[in-house]
Amino acid sequence: MNMPGDQSGPDESPAEPGPRGRVLDEIRTPRAAAIAGIAFAVLLGAVIILMYLALPGTGSRSSWITDADRRDRVALAMQLTPYAGIAFLWFIGVIRSRLGHQEDKLFATAFLGSGLLFVAMLFAASADVGALLALYNGPDSVSPEYIRQVGAVSSALLTTFGIRMAAVFTMVVTNLGRRTGIVPRWLVAVGFVVAPVLLLAPPRTIWAVLLFPLWVLLLSLHLLVSSFRASPA
Repeated sequence: MNMPGDQSGPDESPAEPGPRGRVLDEIRTPRAAAIAGIAFAVLLGAVIILMYLALPGTGSRSSWITDADRRDRVALAMQLTPYAGIAFLWFIGVIRSRLGHQEDKLFATAFLGSGLLFVAMLFAASADVGALLALYNGPDSVSPEYIRQVGAVSSALLTTFGIRMAAVFTMVVTNLGRRTGIVPRWLVAVGFVVAPVLLLAPPRTIWAVLLFPLWVLLLSLHLLVSSFRASPA
């Protein structure tokens, strides 16, 4: 018997989540973070390797632009960079969603701030080099001094400033993962090694920059494997 004012019937049951709710639940799964993280790691790793192969380590640092093959590698790296940034932003969003109410405000600020700053510096460095390529129209179209300046600024943005933001991001995610239990002990140990290396690595250290996408790849693969293990048979 219903009490006055009670609008629920005796046979009513909780409503099933609609299609929109199921979609939102799906994008919050570890699998979504894993896919975004793997995409970011592969794309950023490809960008760094392409730039390393294109830019000379010795001799004139402005000679690469006159070589068509080197220019093509740099141009390809510039085209891949926006997609790497988009994948990283998606990775950040899904990780934050996974943490939910367990996310500490102090760590959340450092987590989001360092991630956004890393993407901003990555884009700025890419835009600087992309503008140089757009201006190039023959050996005499841009001066060697300008080419060296662009290279120095882009390198500083990525290997001096961006890599420090990556170090903060790695440290924060490792701490949050340890506290919430979503990161295993071995990966916590890896994170606590990678973060100081990124923080203290000398500028222009390409192998140190590669450590960041490698760490994201390891974390993403762990999330992917864990999501399949947790799936019902």
